Amino acid sequence: MPEPRDRATRKADLLAVLTAPAADVWVATASPEAAPYLVPLSLAWIDDRAVIALEERSVTARNIAASGVTRLAVGPTRDVALIDAVLERSAGVDDDDSLGEPYAAQADWDPRGAAGYVFLVLRPTRIQAWRESNELAGRVLMRDGAWLI
Repeated sequence: MPEPRDRATRKADLLAVLTAPAADVWVATASPEAAPYLVPLSLAWIDDRAVIALEERSVTARNIAASGVTRLAVGPTRDVALIDAVLERSAGVDDDDSLGEPYAAQADWDPRGAAGYVFLVLRPTRIQAWRESNELAGRVLMRDGAWLI
């Protein structure tokens, strides 16, 4: 088992994953009736926000719009980060170049021009990151939207 990383190293490692080209994220939501839903989506990390692009009528978009919250997971099981986030705003994919350009540059696709697609801007409120059991202590890197590092 590798030595545990300190929080600063974990944060740096996480930001490298979040800003990597073609980053992917698992997006977990629940319906108003509490039915769970989980999908993989492309991710862009823009101005300390997780940005996803998806059909506005999709289950995921509807669930996030209804509840205002989601949980994101990045990385493999033995190097995972969980990000609890709130919906900051939604924008049509052709309506905001401050999202469209950086999203297309980082993600492995460009949703602009896709009818019915939106960007959801998700503001992290809590972030946890760990590799093995020896990193469970200190796994919280962000609490109440503020980095602890």
